[in-house]
Amino acid sequence: MAYSGAVKVGGPADVHELTDLMISKVAVGPMDNNAYVLRCRATDEQLLIDAAADPHTILALVGESGLASVVTTHRHGDHWGALREVVGATGARTYAGRYDAEGIPVPTDVLVDDGDTITVGRVRLTARHLVGHTPGSIALVYDDPHGPPHLFTGDCLFPGGVGNTWGDAEKFSSLIDDVESKLFGELPDETWVYPGHGNDTTLGAERPHLAQWRERGW
Repeated sequence: MAYSGAVKVGGPADVHELTDLMISKVAVGPMDNNAYVLRCRATDEQLLIDAAADPHTILALVGESGLASVVTTHRHGDHWGALREVVGATGARTYAGRYDAEGIPVPTDVLVDDGDTITVGRVRLTARHLVGHTPGSIALVYDDPHGPPHLFTGDCLFPGGVGNTWGDAEKFSSLIDDVESKLFGELPDETWVYPGHGNDTTLGAERPHLAQWRERGW
């Protein structure tokens, strides 16, 4: 069955099977967060993006293969609600953006800066620092050598717009500038986007609306 990225709380994970990487997406409540388990197909090493809300669902998705690392995309509590339990159960190494780590009440082992590389087995992910939704939000780019890139955006980019900046014009300007330059400016339309909530999209589907987003201010 083809991957769609459409998941719901209490439902099964959806699995995107790439040549070198397996991406399992699951939704957890109460805020319909997405959590992603990435597994290197060569080594079976696994990495989790956002230990959100429900440790039981996340640990079941991790399974017996164990978990090498957890990346928290940003400091908001719905994205790290299960982090302490998941790290306690797995011993996983923790990663977060340098300027958001202080807002995450589980120690961050590795502070992440723009352009840093995070590995899962033989697969390399590149971090992009995006300022506006929070001071230290990070997105992760997997530049798949066998196909289009894959982009994990946390709460910085969704179908239909950038993340919430609560009516703050300065924060909105910063976020859309970073998203436009570091994501749309560097990655092709075919890039698959995995957001922190809701359905997936592609950069190509969103690119025609950038000017509209700027004009409306959110």
